[in-house]
Amino acid sequence: MRARYVPVFLHGGSYTTPTIMLNQSLLRNVRRVLSNGRSASTTSISQKYKVLVVGGGSGGLTVAQQIYNRFEAAGKPLNPGDIAIVDGAENHYYQPGWTLVGSGINPKSDFTRPLASLVPKHIALIPENVKAFSPTSSSITTTAGRDITYDTLVVAAGLQINYDAIKGLPAALADANSGVSTIYSSQTCDKVWTDIENLKSGNAVFTQPSGIIKCAGAPQKIMWMAWDRFCRTGRNDTKVDFYTGMPTMFSVKKYSDALNALREQRGVGGHFAHELISIDAANKRATFKKSDDGVHVKVDYSFLHATPPMGPLNVFKGTEIADAAGWVTVDKGTLQHVKPEFGNIFALGDCSSLPTSKTAAAITAQAPILTENLYSFINTGKVASTKYDGYTSCPLLTGYGELMLAEFKYDLLPKESFSNIFDQSRSNRFFYHLKKDVFPYVYWNYMVNGRWFGTNGLKRPELS
Repeated sequence: MRARYVPVFLHGGSYTTPTIMLNQSLLRNVRRVLSNGRSASTTSISQKYKVLVVGGGSGGLTVAQQIYNRFEAAGKPLNPGDIAIVDGAENHYYQPGWTLVGSGINPKSDFTRPLASLVPKHIALIPENVKAFSPTSSSITTTAGRDITYDTLVVAAGLQINYDAIKGLPAALADANSGVSTIYSSQTCDKVWTDIENLKSGNAVFTQPSGIIKCAGAPQKIMWMAWDRFCRTGRNDTKVDFYTGMPTMFSVKKYSDALNALREQRGVGGHFAHELISIDAANKRATFKKSDDGVHVKVDYSFLHATPPMGPLNVFKGTEIADAAGWVTVDKGTLQHVKPEFGNIFALGDCSSLPTSKTAAAITAQAPILTENLYSFINTGKVASTKYDGYTSCPLLTGYGELMLAEFKYDLLPKESFSNIFDQSRSNRFFYHLKKDVFPYVYWNYMVNGRWFGTNGLKRPELS
């Protein structure tokens, strides 16, 4: 394909610098960025960056801005364009909001923004995805075929949802009349609400796979909301069942015991160690495999909420920066790569090997730690002494107007913010409004701007 010369921009300002050679694929991406209404900058995209961030999701946006702010606060401000985010996505999503969409509380447009609109003018946005990593040469290759080098790399690329791992699931999700939906996609989260409202009676089945998924409490959040909706609208004869590949309701015993008691109180069926393996949408029948004896169990459903298996992105599998499964291997305390020869690589969020739940709340605790250690590494060649303790949180909706706020750290130990006020294994309305009203506002106005530090609020934690 013959290349064309086109300008590439940072966000904001006016274009005055020379162009660089790009192919047609990148040209389309650049046009897409510009179509979001952002004007050109005075600096073109270079081929090397002081800090290169892979991924423009919650982790990437948050840490990129926190790194910029950290250098500025230390009196060592970075130049515009020293930090770049590489991500070919057109839109950015506040994924915790999809449960609210599936519950009929918000339209999904409340939780979607053009990615380009969230990247400040002093940070470059490269609208491409990564095709390959070359850590020995401190470079990446994009899907457009460009090699980009870096001084330090931050990997915040998320994970992938494996819909095809469940036979019949993709077709069922695409079928408006299948009664099958999931809150784990922007394309289908509103279908969840439609399916809940269309169900008059019958069997409502909610599933959760074994293994790592985004926010391990989300599959039952939507179940509790549906159960409450059925009760409030006179559909009490609807049978609700929870089929999970896990051995308990939740990984942390304190919350698991409370949720199991709630399940029994509400008459919700609990089927543990049951893995969803196929869906027959034509006959509205799901097949589960029991992990203890391998027996297949067929279940008829009127409505089925599916949580697909998830895993690392394919681009990481088999690379030097990932483990055998494909997770980017970093020290669980410093978030620096475990291999000394790749000490200029850091990772956070869903793509990392950090042994904690993959939630937006975890990002708020990880980003300041990574920022401080990367800042120290750039200035001294060594990370600081600050460590991440595995903090994460799962705001478990248990009905309209009620929520159980699970907070914990490594080793599945509770680390609660309100334990001196509330028993956090019990649901209440205050926690519900944190989830429904406060957290989305904070996310769009502070977190993606690098100004939200989780349990520390707007104050950056004191780190050594």
